[in-house]
Amino acid sequence: MIDYKAKPFYLDDEDILWLEETFESMDMEEKIGQLFCPIEFSTDENVLKELVETKHIGGVLFREGKAAEILGAHNCLQEYSKIPLLTASNLEMGGVGSALEGTYYGRQMLISATNDTNKAYELGKVSCTEGKAVGVNWSFAPIVDIDRNFHNPITNVRTFGDDPKKVRAMAGAYLKAADEENVAACIKHFPGDGIDERDHHLLTSVNSLSTEEWDKSFGYVYKKLMEDGAKTLMVGHIALPAYEDYYNEKEGIKADEVKVIPASLSKNILQKLIRQKLGFNGLITTDATPMVGFGCAMEREKAIPLAIENGCDMILFTKDSDEDFAFMRKGVESGLLSSKRLDEAVKRILATKASLGLHKDKAEGRLIKDEAGLKILRNPDFVKMAKACADEGVTLVKDTQNLLPISPSKTKRVLLEIMGDFPSNDRVCASFKVLLEKEGFDVIIYEKEVLTEKGIAFDNIGQFKEKYDLVIYIGNIETASNKTVSRLNWHTVFGLGNNMPWFVCEVPTMFISVGNPYHLLDAPMVKTYINGYCNSEYVIDAIVEKIMGKSEFKGTSPIDPFCGKWDTKQ
Repeated sequence: MIDYKAKPFYLDDEDILWLEETFESMDMEEKIGQLFCPIEFSTDENVLKELVETKHIGGVLFREGKAAEILGAHNCLQEYSKIPLLTASNLEMGGVGSALEGTYYGRQMLISATNDTNKAYELGKVSCTEGKAVGVNWSFAPIVDIDRNFHNPITNVRTFGDDPKKVRAMAGAYLKAADEENVAACIKHFPGDGIDERDHHLLTSVNSLSTEEWDKSFGYVYKKLMEDGAKTLMVGHIALPAYEDYYNEKEGIKADEVKVIPASLSKNILQKLIRQKLGFNGLITTDATPMVGFGCAMEREKAIPLAIENGCDMILFTKDSDEDFAFMRKGVESGLLSSKRLDEAVKRILATKASLGLHKDKAEGRLIKDEAGLKILRNPDFVKMAKACADEGVTLVKDTQNLLPISPSKTKRVLLEIMGDFPSNDRVCASFKVLLEKEGFDVIIYEKEVLTEKGIAFDNIGQFKEKYDLVIYIGNIETASNKTVSRLNWHTVFGLGNNMPWFVCEVPTMFISVGNPYHLLDAPMVKTYINGYCNSEYVIDAIVEKIMGKSEFKGTSPIDPFCGKWDTKQ
């Protein structure tokens, strides 16, 4: 049962009347369409018009793009759609999640390192204000995963850390800002990532906590955020076997009759844990259904309608839109998706839209945004906030060699090495080079040793010490989906060459990570280590200020950067 007047909808009688009248006016095709939130790449008016008029989609997500183009696409969709759309964006780190011209406020772990929940509020305020300016009304944030496995390649800096109370406090502050901007926040990825070392983009990963452990950690976080009024929840393709066993035992189902099932397809998790035990009344969406963690669980023809039948309200993204819509339609016709669950899902979608006042905005012409509103993007106040967050979040993990602060009078010749293979590498490397050269350093960018007619020329120790006074590694290993690991890969031949840090006892060496915070696992021999958590220009500026001694390090690590190893602390 849906309580429209209760949390998180708080609908009045007029809102409920719109919901009921809209629902009664819908045919089967329109109901099925509301269940889908596809990802869209085209901004062509004809393509978008056909999408809403033939598919009747309930929501849509665009990847980040030029602000005017994203706004224009959202305006087009809202203009031609009979029912106002939920327009989603991954507003995890600022308005840049939707508009390239937006503010890169910072990754969640940077915010958490400040120990200031007001910074999480600012993250929500900047993200949702700028997102709203380009027509977004649904933020796929905050992430409330708990980062307890340093091998996990997809969580780390996207999380608020490993402490459930801190995750809850930071996420709650984000929710408050989102509510103030009338943007629906989406807490994710239920039942919780960060325990398994594997990525549910690539397989059905597993949250292996016991029911008691889960209740004290992820359960605590989700329950509190539901009490805070989170409107929507995203369910990941993550299995929670302890609760599957708990509910199956009550039903008398034997363990050997059950296979690993992602939460996104589990009636136990969706209906019994989320709806009944936690009492969530809001909208549940799947995570992206092209992910392998969803696709490998069962035949897609069954999975699409069963995701709704078993308790989800929306399908995020399609593998093939025509095919997925046909699977949903066939599921309704065969009874795999009951009319009861179909109607309930559609009504909860409409209730979410009504809770945002989208029906009133459409009636009064406010859904269509003016380009003048784009002036809010990356405004001076937001930039000032982002700079302050970077200043307070950048963390000195260790400096056991007492290298800091550095100066060109002591270590003028710097070998700068960028670690990672990402499009942002050139920008990050160039930024550090320019800033260090402004301080008076001579900066040499590392280049891989190559095979020539005379073989490969390697520096011996004497030659290396003659060339360089300081080596600075920049770890730019970004958190990205579809990567099995997030580790350092050296360019070396049996320890030869100048990439692998064989020289830490010969020349002072420093490692600065602007991505994954766990690189001491692979570089424990480096005695000076800094975590910046993200590669924004504000973080890079703050790091250089701090290593020069012009600003003190203020951040506190929200995770164990030593990875539980004793040697990484030396």
